[in-house]
Amino acid sequence: MFSNLRLISIVAAFSVLLCFLLALTCGSGKESYEDFHLYLLIGQSNMAGRGKVEAQDKEIHPRVFTLNKENKWVPAVDPIHFDKKIAGVGPGLTFGKAMAERKPNVRIGLIPCAAGGSPISTWKTGAIHKQTNSRPYDDALKRTKIAMKDGVLKGILWHQGESDSIEEAAELYEERLVLFINKLRQELQADNVPFIVGELGEFYIQKRPLATIINEALARITQRVGNTAFVESKDLDHNGDGIHFSSESARELGRRYAEAMFRLEQ
Repeated sequence: MFSNLRLISIVAAFSVLLCFLLALTCGSGKESYEDFHLYLLIGQSNMAGRGKVEAQDKEIHPRVFTLNKENKWVPAVDPIHFDKKIAGVGPGLTFGKAMAERKPNVRIGLIPCAAGGSPISTWKTGAIHKQTNSRPYDDALKRTKIAMKDGVLKGILWHQGESDSIEEAAELYEERLVLFINKLRQELQADNVPFIVGELGEFYIQKRPLATIINEALARITQRVGNTAFVESKDLDHNGDGIHFSSESARELGRRYAEAMFRLEQ
């Protein structure tokens, strides 16, 4: 058994090395720059992921990379986020793999910037989110601009709103989201980059009924802002806490994001 584990470790290490070599090989020239498609992943814990990491979440796709905590490109395996120690399986990795399969001639670069527990009020210039000791908006801008030195920003994924499902915030959410999308696009000089929002889990409404208001606002965003899409969470389940998507549901959510993104890019 020890020999088998050692062999698996050697094979895994070789796969990682191979991916790094591929990245280095493709990392020069105008063509490779244009063929490195970047996607920003933002929001709170359900974007960061809280699902249990399983063997399939450690499988490396040779053309899917993530910008790590040190702002270096590495092969993407879950957890790709690092907002909290409990980061796990979210929709991002499956999204990236699905986009890579749809685009066989490009590499996919994921920019994980979600912050667990962050209300939309912390997604503005200078705002601090104490739970993660971070500046969600400023950090996302900084990391995205670093990533854009190597590739082209092709889309933004947003899954957030659980923290705003309270009386003093829910009714303000829609206008805040519209302003946020417009400002973020402007600051990234990507005025028409596809922006996809995800519906809060239907199960969360049982915990916070005002989540219904958030979901209605998210669904209306396609009427308020151009080149946007809304991804439903219908039939998706939680991991047992009534708040976070299970691993299986998070992966399915990632596939739904990819489907929506692919449609917008056509």
